Amino acid sequence: MKLIFATQNQNKVLEIQTKLAGIHQLHSLKDLNYDQELREDQETLEGNALQKARFVYNEFGENCFADDSGLEIHALKGEPGVHSAHYAGAQRSFEDNMNLVLQKMNGVQNRSAQFRTVIALILQGKEILLEGKCEGIITDTKIGSRGFGYDPIFLPNGYNQTFAEMNLELKNKISHRAMAVNKLISSLGKL
Repeated sequence: MKLIFATQNQNKVLEIQTKLAGIHQLHSLKDLNYDQELREDQETLEGNALQKARFVYNEFGENCFADDSGLEIHALKGEPGVHSAHYAGAQRSFEDNMNLVLQKMNGVQNRSAQFRTVIALILQGKEILLEGKCEGIITDTKIGSRGFGYDPIFLPNGYNQTFAEMNLELKNKISHRAMAVNKLISSLGKL
């Protein structure tokens, strides 16, 4: 089945392509020569994922899915959450975002957090929402150079490496996005 992944983030495409390889034909917006950033102006991860998927479905008439992810920190009452991508401002700098989190978490004892991904899948006009979570803690400093986003400051429960220290194979087994994509694959398998 041909599926459009409604994203401009090639890191996300790479992560998901490895899980869908040989099962479904995954195309990104770049493959469709669409280079504009999709709007994300809803107040929830679910709302943003649906907004992007609906746009792509209406624009291209193809089965598609979109995701939105956020880092939710207990001590910060769920921040940065839906605003994770531009937490430190419109420039969308991963470094600035991490620095702001570390600044706000300075001296905070409860460092529990979770990454959460919501996938909105649209197949022949039918909408399905899927969710994946990965719980962990916020580290005191940035550790590791792999991955993207908040990976260097997120240590998943049960592991001694941040997402930024893990190889892609391990991260793809345990991450919030991996959990959501597993649900996506399961949903597609029931067709």
